[in-house]
Amino acid sequence: MKLKYRLLYFSGGAVLGIIILLFILGGKKSSCAYGPQARTLKHLQIAPRSFSEESLKFFNHHNIDTASIETVFKNGKVDFSKSKTRRDTCQIYYVDGSIQEKELQLQISFCDYVAEIKNASLRNDSEN
Repeated sequence: MKLKYRLLYFSGGAVLGIIILLFILGGKKSSCAYGPQARTLKHLQIAPRSFSEESLKFFNHHNIDTASIETVFKNGKVDFSKSKTRRDTCQIYYVDGSIQEKELQLQISFCDYVAEIKNASLRNDSEN
């Protein structure tokens, strides 16, 4: 009999707690970036950004707005097999994504919390 009441109180408290959490967190844009893919993209997305001269030439040549790089950081994928993440100085990341129906690969140097796009190329294409 006591076990029945304990389970009833526990489940009632759990349901009440979930309702309160849904009410408090319902309107917030909170996210959980636990995986290495999501954490890396989140760091690159919020870091100040700079562009090398080579990458700017590429974006100008292909008529790609540098502001649209944000979509690569939101929806892209980090190629960890090519990236050099275990370095003492700057980490080098290769991020694949699409902008304006073009499949891109970005080489990003992450130094001192600044993400510099070093190089950009079209995937499956030798043209830079």
